[in-house]
Amino acid sequence: MKYALPLVAAATLALLGACSKEPAEPEAQGTDATAMESASAGAETGTAAPGEPPALAGDEIPEAMRGRWGLVPADCTSTKGDAKGLMTVEADSLKFYESVATLGMVENVEPDAISAAYEFSGEGQTWILDVSLEMSDDGQTLVRHDKGPDAMPDPLTYTRCAA
Repeated sequence: MKYALPLVAAATLALLGACSKEPAEPEAQGTDATAMESASAGAETGTAAPGEPPALAGDEIPEAMRGRWGLVPADCTSTKGDAKGLMTVEADSLKFYESVATLGMVENVEPDAISAAYEFSGEGQTWILDVSLEMSDDGQTLVRHDKGPDAMPDPLTYTRCAA
């Protein structure tokens, strides 16, 4: 009984709040505001105005870099699941034979390069590495540079797998 009164009061306030009228939407402030909203929406979605290069989403790996990449030709053609040098690049991750790296804080992004922190997980362990990916040879070569205590000492050079 001691707790019933506060519960009834809280329920009543919740019901009254649900019945209240929503505040009116502010009216448009003219074409300048509309144009600014359209421009900012394009920047947020990664779309560009006609005639401009595509905008880059700051939290994604560039689209031109996405796909399957192999350290050796057999990584791209293996049907046995033993492609140990295969790296699959997606919008927000890098997938390897026994690990996955999730995109974290992006330091720099360009149409053919990205530098970012990646959170790796695999074989029961997790670690963070700063990784730079740079594409060259008309999109056929991808060089990976790791930085950090668990980094590979030398860069790794991948070749794009055929579609």
